[in-house]
Amino acid sequence: MVIDPSPARSGRVAATIREARLIVVLRRVAPRRRLLELVDELADDGARVFEITLDGDGATADLAAVLEHLGTRAGEDHVVGAGTIRSRTQVTEAIDVGAAFGVAPVLDLAVLAAALDAGLPFVPGAYTPTEADAAWRAGATFVKLFPGSSLGPSLVRELRGPLPEIETIVTGGVDATSAVAFLEAGAVAVGIGSALVHAPAAERRALLATIRSVERPGSAARR
Repeated sequence: MVIDPSPARSGRVAATIREARLIVVLRRVAPRRRLLELVDELADDGARVFEITLDGDGATADLAAVLEHLGTRAGEDHVVGAGTIRSRTQVTEAIDVGAAFGVAPVLDLAVLAAALDAGLPFVPGAYTPTEADAAWRAGATFVKLFPGSSLGPSLVRELRGPLPEIETIVTGGVDATSAVAFLEAGAVAVGIGSALVHAPAAERRALLATIRSVERPGSAARR
């Protein structure tokens, strides 16, 4: 039985992602002190949504540290999720430390169901229209199109024709130029890692400002 996806799709986490239009993907940033410094820098520049991937040593502890650290920034509203979730065990670990959402690189219906059953908004990966449709029908909060670098903005645009209800987030090799193209094509948000993590501070600020300035498609919300 598919769990009603409406609460997750209309909840605070989904609304924040739609508004921010950017998920900062932090993968294996070490040492932890540097991870927290980078989170601070990005938050100062206006980033609101962070994804800590669970594919490195101590990743769950990193996620917990970021959650605790951002909690000390009084008066600010941030959302922190867990990425690269590939098992039901990782779903449990993410929830136990307080992740607000989960992201997967692929569509695993058992993992998606486990997350939704536990009340965790979840964004499974998809590469084809068939996978995207299956993920959405199974209750995905958003569908992650991955890797964006090989799919291109035209896929986002073309999907919106026959499948206008599916809300997509594009990740994987997204940079300043492609981020704008994906958003203009109709993606709800983009996930960016290396192009932010390895960029000079001025370039990071410029990228965040560019994303904030992209006009939203005129179509009504698709939920």
